[in-house]
Amino acid sequence: MANKRSDSSSSGSAKPGSGPAKAGGPAPNKRVTPKGTPPATKRTTPKGGPTPSKRTTPKETGRYTPPIPKTQKVSPIWVPILMFTCLLVGMVMIISNYVSLLPGSPTNGWLLGGLGLITVGFITATKYH
Repeated sequence: MANKRSDSSSSGSAKPGSGPAKAGGPAPNKRVTPKGTPPATKRTTPKGGPTPSKRTTPKETGRYTPPIPKTQKVSPIWVPILMFTCLLVGMVMIISNYVSLLPGSPTNGWLLGGLGLITVGFITATKYH
């Protein structure tokens, strides 16, 4: 048996109306819009239609909207240095207390000091921009 399809319809890149209609779609050369309806254009608004106006003020509500900052905040260089120093020293203090490298036996004082430094590091991290 010979294949009766043409090469243009089997390539998958056929243009609308150039080949046989797909199943369920309108037949070629058959009117889709009602008679008397102007053909569709690519414009969504008529030419010379209403031009968009300048910004309008939104309706006032009871909520406060802060103004948009004109400049971006930048933290001084000491903020990330302090943050990482406190976090690392606190971690080293807790670990060295655990393995008995600090003077005296492992005590809660060294543990609380390490936790305090880590807390200061976290508080400093919230201030970093």
